[in-house]
Amino acid sequence: QVQLVESGGGLVQPGGSLRLSCGHSGNIYRVYAMVWYRQGVGKQREIVAEMTTDSSALYADSVKGRFTISRDNADNTLYLQMNSLKPEDTGVYSCYVRDSYGRSYWGQGTQVTVSS
Repeated sequence: QVQLVESGGGLVQPGGSLRLSCGHSGNIYRVYAMVWYRQGVGKQREIVAEMTTDSSALYADSVKGRFTISRDNADNTLYLQMNSLKPEDTGVYSCYVRDSYGRSYWGQGTQVTVSS
């Protein structure tokens, strides 16, 4: 059974940086898409960044130029480098993976708090 596990969240001051990781147990075959979502308090869940099979990266307008999504192809670990963090980046960040067979997996989320 596949389980995704995020790590790297925490409390950081505005302007600071964090690097999130999303690892997994079990085997994921033919990854189709890997996505970072976030959800702030009282807000809807939104896509932050997505990486597709051809390693193309897509970003929400609010994080372009500040966040970088990357992937370790050896073990399908997903990363999110977050720089120049703002208070509005606060939220629970979750990773999502979908394979070419249509199966999808979610992590439990990691809290990111940007505050002085």
